[in-house]
Amino acid sequence: MTRIIRIIRLALKSLLLHKLRSGLTMLGIVFGVFSVIAMLAIGEGASAQAQKQVLELGATNVIVRSVKPPLDVAQSSTRTRVLQYGLLRSDYKVLTNTLPTITKAVPIREISREIRYLKDAMNARVVGCTGDYLEMNHLELSQGRFLTHSDQTKLLNVAVIANDVANTLFKHEDPVGKSIRIGPMFYTVIGVTKDRTASAAIGGSLSGQDYNKDVYVPIKTLQVREGDLDIKNQAGSMTAEQIELHQITLRVNDKDAVLPTAQAIRETLEQSHARAKDYAVVVPLELLKQAEQIRLIFNVVLGSIAAISLVVGGIGIMNIMLATVTERTREIGVRRALGARQRDIVEQFLTETIVLAGSGGLIGVVLGLLTPVSFLGIQWFVQNFIMEGTTVGSEVGRMFFDLQPQIAFWSLPVAFGISVTIGVISGIYPAVAAAKLDPIEALRHE
Repeated sequence: MTRIIRIIRLALKSLLLHKLRSGLTMLGIVFGVFSVIAMLAIGEGASAQAQKQVLELGATNVIVRSVKPPLDVAQSSTRTRVLQYGLLRSDYKVLTNTLPTITKAVPIREISREIRYLKDAMNARVVGCTGDYLEMNHLELSQGRFLTHSDQTKLLNVAVIANDVANTLFKHEDPVGKSIRIGPMFYTVIGVTKDRTASAAIGGSLSGQDYNKDVYVPIKTLQVREGDLDIKNQAGSMTAEQIELHQITLRVNDKDAVLPTAQAIRETLEQSHARAKDYAVVVPLELLKQAEQIRLIFNVVLGSIAAISLVVGGIGIMNIMLATVTERTREIGVRRALGARQRDIVEQFLTETIVLAGSGGLIGVVLGLLTPVSFLGIQWFVQNFIMEGTTVGSEVGRMFFDLQPQIAFWSLPVAFGISVTIGVISGIYPAVAAAKLDPIEALRHE
């Protein structure tokens, strides 16, 4: 033990004789370890963000969306100027009546309308739904109540408005009890939902949704007041679409039954929509598994890229140690002449490289733990000097600023261990080269 301590003290003394050179040599390992930890932390953060979005859809939910069919299919399936496609109310009845694993189901219809209160107006998404929509989409009320079964059966003109709608139309008033106009009809506000972060698009499966600009009304009321026909005037042209339901969200009683139920839904809808190709089944549980696989791929790719800098740091150590052996040839000769064995010379130089790599690894681990703070600085710089105001609020901007690096604590010992291993590998050749020097030739070296 005493011998080991003496070798380490000798190595530290030799390295401290050239502080600047030792420090610069260490930098490669420092940045290599920091890169490994930081890139894995950013990858973990991005993965956690994606998984959170999927979980918000519900791990036991199955989402069936209406999809506009390809143009050739749409033209062949209808001879009228009104494009008819999507889910039908009969689909909702068939699915809820024939699949025993389904515990809840919410039919949804969405239209864009101008919402007006006195002189204030804004465009919003009017969502026709039932009372289960609140719980299945993880929304919360800030005041009032949500839609009830009684609202549906009595065809009441009631509405629950989202946070941004309330702030825009009712700046200085309590919205509950007031009447807003949706198209030509008046609706009484019965509740307000809390602010909720908009969900980003998930691959090509589901588009992003901004729940803060929604107005929720009973779906039966919407059906009676607005009908199924949606006419839009855009850029001098008029389009007309007839859709009964835009989405059906189904909850399954058990997580293990989600995938079989999703398959049963596909087979059921295939019977009535085989030609139209106007629906898509999104299974959050499948997306969750995909997100987990993407996380593993991210870790491997980012970790490999960062490991390259560690290898470069190791090459730097080897280069400096070879130069050190040349510089200290006479010292090696003196030690050999005084009785030092080849093993002692190898231990001396190998210890120096391990101390260099180990010290660099420790500093890199400390810097890696500061990754979340460093990333906040990057976000501040990007927000103030790179992104424009409109881009900050865009989907890409929100994804970037919502990203929070998460330290993968297993990466700390792994990165440190790799740095020490690279130090050992880099030091073996210079140490062996030093040990093999002929003592007499070494003493003659100038």
